[in-house]
Amino acid sequence: MSRRGNRQDNAVAESFFNLLKRERIRRRIYKTLEEARQDAFDYIEMFYNPVRKPARNGMLSPVEFERQQILKTEGVQKSRGYSDQVVQRSISIR
Repeated sequence: MSRRGNRQDNAVAESFFNLLKRERIRRRIYKTLEEARQDAFDYIEMFYNPVRKPARNGMLSPVEFERQQILKTEGVQKSRGYSDQVVQRSISIR
């Protein structure tokens, strides 16, 4: 299963790059490689991570989904009797 081109092996990456091409790259013509790199970076950092809402995680942006996971972890740690210092330290490590 780890041979090149096997979609099951790298399905997440294939899905992401398909979206990147469909939503951003195919609509533009770049004059330089640096311009293309900057546009891909802007798409990922300014739209895909903070804004785009995939259906698989409850229509939450990746940033919002991560924030909710941290809050859930914090709630579990408090319910198990961990001190507030331990909870704050685990959040600051991430």
